[in-house]
Amino acid sequence: MSANGNGAAGGVPILEISDIHTYYGSIHALKGISLEVREGEIVTLLGANGAGKTTTLRSINGLNRPRQGTIRFQGREITTTAAHDIVKRGIAQSPEGRRLFPRMSVTENLEMGAFQRNDKSEIRSDMERVFELFPRLQERRHQKAGTMSGGEQQMCAIGRALMARPKLLLLDEPSLGLAPIFVERIFDIIRQINEQGTSILLVEQNALMALDAADRGYVLETGRIVLADNAAALKTNEEVRKTYLGES
Repeated sequence: MSANGNGAAGGVPILEISDIHTYYGSIHALKGISLEVREGEIVTLLGANGAGKTTTLRSINGLNRPRQGTIRFQGREITTTAAHDIVKRGIAQSPEGRRLFPRMSVTENLEMGAFQRNDKSEIRSDMERVFELFPRLQERRHQKAGTMSGGEQQMCAIGRALMARPKLLLLDEPSLGLAPIFVERIFDIIRQINEQGTSILLVEQNALMALDAADRGYVLETGRIVLADNAAALKTNEEVRKTYLGES
């Protein structure tokens, strides 16, 4: 069992990253990262700005291919797989900054998440599931996404990722810029999504909320993993408390 009572910490790895090196031009952004997410887990990546958290997600989702190392999803290598094929295989992301289509309605944004699917009746039932998770989106379903609050837009971004019916959901800074009441709500929903059977890799600046929700965590510093442990242990780790939880 996980630190928060959900997830299956002893499950089979759904995602395995081995010794990946990723570059932006000549900048060596990831310097040999290895990590795994097991079936049913929430795993969090912690680290300061520029540590390599978003680059790790971009390496997984095919937007920034590693020059070295391997990424395996459900036992199959996806290191050089095209981004749209990675979505088809079952990995979807809610990106940092939400990146919605602001002039399209909430419903149209959600439909964009399912654009590679053709199982219409299943898409409808997944839309209902998103509206159950986010009743606010159902109320706003005809509204242009760009006119909603930050919290509502974040809900829409997560909902859009869920419309791809992922087995692994990548979340990049879901609480960024949100009012505290929305942060609580978003994290409740992250737990619900996980309880419904989706494994989650979470990048989050709010380390305390992330560790409360997660089973395990990895701490990144300048492109390297410097610490890996279960979430409960990381919460009590002196270095983590000082650096990420704001304790002196």
